[in-house]
Amino acid sequence: MIIGIPKEIKTLENRVSMTPGAVGSLIRQGNEVLVESGAGLGSGLTDEEYQAAGAKMVSAAEAWGAEMVIKVKEPLPSEFQYLRKDLILFTYLHLAAAEDLTNALLESGTIGIAYETVESPDRTLPLLTPMSEVAGRMATQVGAHYLEKTQGGRGILLGGVPGVSPAEVLVLGGGVVGTNAARIAMGMGARVTILDLSHGRLQYLDDVFNGRITTMMSTEANIREMVQRADLVIGGVLLPGAKAPKLITRDMLGIMKEGSVIVDVAVDQGGCVETIKPTTHDNPTYIVDGVVHYGVANMPGAVPRTSTFALVNQTTPYAMRLAAKGVAALKDDPGLALGLNTYKGKLTCPAVGEAFGIDSLKPEDVL
Repeated sequence: MIIGIPKEIKTLENRVSMTPGAVGSLIRQGNEVLVESGAGLGSGLTDEEYQAAGAKMVSAAEAWGAEMVIKVKEPLPSEFQYLRKDLILFTYLHLAAAEDLTNALLESGTIGIAYETVESPDRTLPLLTPMSEVAGRMATQVGAHYLEKTQGGRGILLGGVPGVSPAEVLVLGGGVVGTNAARIAMGMGARVTILDLSHGRLQYLDDVFNGRITTMMSTEANIREMVQRADLVIGGVLLPGAKAPKLITRDMLGIMKEGSVIVDVAVDQGGCVETIKPTTHDNPTYIVDGVVHYGVANMPGAVPRTSTFALVNQTTPYAMRLAAKGVAALKDDPGLALGLNTYKGKLTCPAVGEAFGIDSLKPEDVL
């Protein structure tokens, strides 16, 4: 198969979808790999390294002309021109928050396979997990930075100092993002509370953190109570493939502390805060009702070296299966088949269909 690796064009997105090592594995499998010149530079990977691995360095149009294109982030409008019916696109798509992209994929007939809805046999999300780990850990670092007065925050040191109370950190969602955010916040000395809908998950977190964080059921009353206390709120809610529920409503901002900070990691799925909107690394925050909002939709792009290698570790085995068998690989792996979001003009992710009122089919109905 001919595989294309385009350069990411999202603002300050420095990740790349394949490392030279992964490219070498694909080439040894018998594939031809076309890498756009400069695609890896943001992650410290040179064209010469890709060439040494056997890749051919090409233009963006040539990379997109491959049989399968592997990316990190969803295509932007300027890339819609490359979508076509004989293309397999393997990347993060997050379609429930991107109606224009959904329509473009359907109209072009592109076979869109989304990292974020691929499942393992144990129902975990292996291609979302590494970036959720990065984003969760970053969320606390980012939040600590924007609590500084010079950044618009309350002027609070997350861990406090002897004789002065630490910050109160509220984490919405006890999944991969929330757990990693809580781990870093606790390590920095903050007081941490995690809210989740699953009692079993709260039991697990209580055990993992040995009672050093507070766990509460995620109810409207508890959220409303805790946002009043919080200096930093981290949104880590995930419904695979679907829009995130709005847990913090506009009216709740009025009871939050002035200069408190919200970091909504769920922004790429629409966000779990009513007032959140996607921002970029070069203009990451804005203020609503005195509360600092951070809504960067590609947070791991700020630490591209770590993020690229973490992501490629997980995506390469799936890419090699797709390269070997094409769409037939989905028939052999029900978990990979769940990654199929669009197929030859048909929507194959029910959660996206619900978000936009579009009829959808299950992947097995079209394969």
